Amino acid sequence: MRSIGEMARDSGLGVSALRFYDRAGVLVPAWVDPVSGYRWYAPEQLEEARVLAHLRRAAMPLADIRLVLAGWSSADTDLVRKLLQAHLRRLERGLSDARSEFSTLRALLDHRENPMTSLRTASVRTSLSAAELAAALDAVRFAVSTDPELPMLRGVLLDIEGEALHVVATDRYRMAVAQAVTAGDGGHRVQVVVPAPLVDAMRALLSGEEPVQLTVDGDRVTLETGDRQAAGQCLDHDFPDYRRLVHLPSGRQAIVDVAVFREALKTGPVRASEIREQDGASYDLSVLKAADDGTVIICEDGDDDQNRVAVNREFLMQALAAGARDHLIVEFGAPTAPLVIRRPDDEDTFSLLMPVRLED
Repeated sequence: MRSIGEMARDSGLGVSALRFYDRAGVLVPAWVDPVSGYRWYAPEQLEEARVLAHLRRAAMPLADIRLVLAGWSSADTDLVRKLLQAHLRRLERGLSDARSEFSTLRALLDHRENPMTSLRTASVRTSLSAAELAAALDAVRFAVSTDPELPMLRGVLLDIEGEALHVVATDRYRMAVAQAVTAGDGGHRVQVVVPAPLVDAMRALLSGEEPVQLTVDGDRVTLETGDRQAAGQCLDHDFPDYRRLVHLPSGRQAIVDVAVFREALKTGPVRASEIREQDGASYDLSVLKAADDGTVIICEDGDDDQNRVAVNREFLMQALAAGARDHLIVEFGAPTAPLVIRRPDDEDTFSLLMPVRLED
């Protein structure tokens, strides 16, 4: 007999997926301990679990998965073969439809007239506090993308307008925004995307309290402090319009003691992700909900509250660290809306974490 952990390891299905398929009556354990509720699987169930893992990764509907498993050991495999072929045709039709839609979108992009002047062609020179800039970079650096397919996200956006510098980073699954006050010259808005290595070089200069000089000249950015400087070329890409992404309806807020909350996340229940969306890797999920008393609850497996939100646990831990406060606000919107991590004393610095869809 295999334990649920051993079955997960040997089959390629996560523990949470095995529990889900047990509750759905698709792959029921051979024996469940009546005292502990622990699930045990018979040796012959391993092949079924592996088949189920393949079907799951191929996104076969649950109703068809039931029939495939029911007919898998039959002498007549005609039903199974027909179900596999039918699902493959569905996938091919879906891909064909998607190609058509994307072709239309590319044509729209090619012919779209954009009256806006590029924000990367202007120049500006401004001064700001080294400590403020350091804090802003620290608040967003964790969210920089490493995806080679999306080079425009592999840096930090510096958005200078008037006396405000907005600093932004995103890897699609999270976004971090911070702000610093500048001695603005009242000129035009300027945006540049500074590559991550240059961001790190700039951050290394920001050890004091004295003002620093930030210069943007076309596609080149320079940070000067005393007799030291970090300079280099910006990324030759436009950053997405982050302002459209951060205007969210107000949600339920809870203030958390960061140290206590981080420890609860480390030791509390997690779920293994079954949706391999984030850079093709598996990751642990923390499932959260806001309680009526203003606290955050880390949900146990089996909690089916409709208002729970699942997020990548490591991303949440990084956002809490980047918040750089003993207490932070966790804001819940709809289960499909981003989870927001805010500072109680600074409304201009916050992180958004994209939710992960739960299957049960």
